[in-house]
Amino acid sequence: MTDAVDVPFELDDRAVYFPRAETLVLADLHLGRGAASRVEAPIGGEEDVGDRLEALLATRNPDTVVVAGDLLHSFSRVPRGVERSITRLADSVEAADASLVVTPGNHDTMLESVFDGETAPAYRLADGETVVCHGHESPPEEDATRYVIGHEHPAIEVDGRKRPCALYDPGGDGRAATLLLPAFTRLAGGRTVNRLRSSDLQSPLVGALDDYYPAVYDRSSAETLWFPPLSESRRLL
Repeated sequence: MTDAVDVPFELDDRAVYFPRAETLVLADLHLGRGAASRVEAPIGGEEDVGDRLEALLATRNPDTVVVAGDLLHSFSRVPRGVERSITRLADSVEAADASLVVTPGNHDTMLESVFDGETAPAYRLADGETVVCHGHESPPEEDATRYVIGHEHPAIEVDGRKRPCALYDPGGDGRAATLLLPAFTRLAGGRTVNRLRSSDLQSPLVGALDDYYPAVYDRSSAETLWFPPLSESRRLL
C-alpha cells in the first residue's frame, strides 16, 4: 500500500508520528476508565498509558505531542488518581523537551478542572497540511490536506484475533485524507471494522469506509502491516 499511496507518517503502537512536523499524535487515553472496572488494577490502565507514552517519547523525541481527544473518560467526575496521571503525562512531555496540546473530545467535559495546558478544538501541525481533532463534531473550519482523528477506536479481526488498527483514507479528487487512530488506552476493546459500514460510525469526518486501508502495528517486530482497502479486505479476513 505504501508504495502506491503517499503515507507521510509512521505508525507506532496505538499512535502516529509525523516526521516533517516532528509531532507525535495519540487519541483516546480515557484516563479514569480503570475506575469503572471491577478489577482492582486492570491491565492497560493509567500506569500502562504513562509507561508507553514515555517509551514513545524516548524513541521519537518529538517537538510536539498532540492528544486527539478523550484524555479523560468520565463525563461527570474525575476519579481519584486521574489528576496524578495527567501530571505524570504533562511532566513526561516537558521532560522530553516537547510541548503538549489537547484537542478535547466528547468525554472531556471536566478537562478544564484538571488540565491547565494548551487546548484547541483543532490543531494544525507544523507541516502546514495536517489538522488534528477528536472527530466527534463537524469538520473544523481549518482546511487541511489530511485530518487525524480518534473517537471511533477501530480494531480489526485477523485469524480470529482482534487487534487495534489505524484506518487511512488517502483522499483524492478534492477530498482530504483522513487517518483514524486506535485508542491509546488498552482498556478500550475497540470496534471491529471487518463488518462495519460507514453508517455504523459516528464521526462526521469519516467518508466511505470501503476506501480506508487498515494498518496493524506489530509490537514484536516494530513493523506496520498494511491491508488492502476494506472493500477488498472484508473478503480476505
